[in-house]
Amino acid sequence: MAATRFRPLLITVALALGGAGLAAAAAAPATAAPAAAATTSGAGDCIAHHPSDYGEYQAKYTAGCSGHDEPELDPVSSLAGSAKNLTWTVVLPSDGSVPVSSVGPTFWWGGTVTDPNQHALFGQGFLEVQFYPDSIVSNCTPDGGFSDTQAPNKFSVCSPVWQLSPNFAETAAFNAELFNGNTSQPLVMNAGDTVKIHFYVGAPGPGWNINITDVTAGQSGTITLNSKYGPMLPAFDKQQIGNALGWGIVDDTPNSFVWEIGHTSPYTKPADQFCVPGQTFCDSYDAAHWLGFSPLRIESVTFADGSTAKEWAAVSDFGGAAEVNQYCSTYGGPFCIYPWYAFNGTDNAFTYGADYPGTSFDYGQAGQFALTTGCGGPFGPDTTYCDTVLKPTP
Repeated sequence: MAATRFRPLLITVALALGGAGLAAAAAAPATAAPAAAATTSGAGDCIAHHPSDYGEYQAKYTAGCSGHDEPELDPVSSLAGSAKNLTWTVVLPSDGSVPVSSVGPTFWWGGTVTDPNQHALFGQGFLEVQFYPDSIVSNCTPDGGFSDTQAPNKFSVCSPVWQLSPNFAETAAFNAELFNGNTSQPLVMNAGDTVKIHFYVGAPGPGWNINITDVTAGQSGTITLNSKYGPMLPAFDKQQIGNALGWGIVDDTPNSFVWEIGHTSPYTKPADQFCVPGQTFCDSYDAAHWLGFSPLRIESVTFADGSTAKEWAAVSDFGGAAEVNQYCSTYGGPFCIYPWYAFNGTDNAFTYGADYPGTSFDYGQAGQFALTTGCGGPFGPDTTYCDTVLKPTP
């Protein structure tokens, strides 16, 4: 079954179109795609980073690609080298009454990297190590896209690096599939598996290395960021707030976790569609859908010296509840919430979505995300959303 490819639109235009279609779309809830549907996207579906879109700096996506809502969780550290060598330990989510893929087509771990392409804006790219829920990847395309097959409770990975040209076209500088060891087969992980994502400089390759180990299954694979332009390396040394992507829209840390929301699942109708709060097929903004599956659990981030992140922050590139208020007459209720990060005391881990059983702190729910752009950046004052440090620290 062919997946709908995202249209190349200016971000602001995409938002306007989404809002215009809200009333009509709300009458048509999503339906599940046929079982065992195979999805290929032709040139590939791209789900790109959300770059700055202020005034003259209007970023445009390449054909077949789109970006949207990217709420992130940031471990914070002043340790030397903390942005270059870090390991995330997580437990993958599990389908329940609702498939994990219903709330968004990917979640990812990523960071700002150097881009040796002489035309790349600020000489920086942005890495997204994208995990695709309920999916087995068959191809990761050079344009940053992917082709996959529906597989409940399975996860596989592509690793696009996005770059912005001087005329603000966002394209992929790199993309690679995560293979199982030295094979040419995808590393397929299972729901509920404990997984470690290790970013480091050194062997086996000249660029930044990402080793992903499925601890439960005893399998692993490594991707090295060695693009056609040359090796890509971490752009910052310390995992501190303010060491942010120059052409981004948030004032965050160099490395983060993001669950990409605001797109429908590849396995529903409509498939792979940009969507906004209030649309009843846009499960990203519905608490009941998040609570319908077992959550992703982010247990820790460990740095090269063995220390762990002692402080955490969160930020949204669309203003959190401000986005919901743009489309819903009132905040709250079905399809009109903004999902949030919480700390689950029972699991001793961060979760994302809603208040799952065992939640100790939800940090004001959507209130953890800054509503307006109060921080600065290369494009001037008040051009980026500020990171909010989460307190109390668990």
